[in-house]
Amino acid sequence: MAVFPNKKFRSTAEANTIASRYRAQLAKHPFLLFGLPFIATMVAGSFFLTPATAIRYEKHDRRVRRLSKEEELGIGKAGRRVDMKEEYYRLAAKDLDDWEQKRVKRLPGEHDGVV
Repeated sequence: MAVFPNKKFRSTAEANTIASRYRAQLAKHPFLLFGLPFIATMVAGSFFLTPATAIRYEKHDRRVRRLSKEEELGIGKAGRRVDMKEEYYRLAAKDLDDWEQKRVKRLPGEHDGVV
């Protein structure tokens, strides 16, 4: 049985194109012509996308910023003015020892946990 050659037939017009020369060199030097450009693209993309991601996080930080004490207390625009000492004494005056545990009413069909 005859063995066919491994090389494909390429005409002279096809052999002189840039693509065919690149393909031939790629078989000889795969990392130099494929791996190195790929890695360079990944590294360059990382550097070019860094400002875009920074803008994204800066926008998020502007939206979710730390509130000052005054802003925290005044969030509910109709809320009353709160004084910490006054709140402390108001809560200290409550009787915390006299309380009764009450069960919450369950929704229909919900397991109530009673054995």
